[in-house]
Amino acid sequence: MPINSNHDLHGASEEEQFYLESLIREDYERCHPGDTLDDLKRRAAFSKEDRGLLRDWMAIAAVRAAANRKTFRG
Repeated sequence: MPINSNHDLHGASEEEQFYLESLIREDYERCHPGDTLDDLKRRAAFSKEDRGLLRDWMAIAAVRAAANRKTFRG
């Protein structure tokens, strides 16, 4: 399944944002030793490179969330 890194997550509620982050937090921190997802979120406020990296990781989270919804629906 292709991942759309331009996926719009700005409309996500705080609860949805927390859920999406929970789907990627462990993988992000394993791929980036010594860094945390929260650190990336802070840096994304002023770094376009980190903003792009966060956008890509959140796109992965959105795909995982969609897959989870399909699984629960049957």
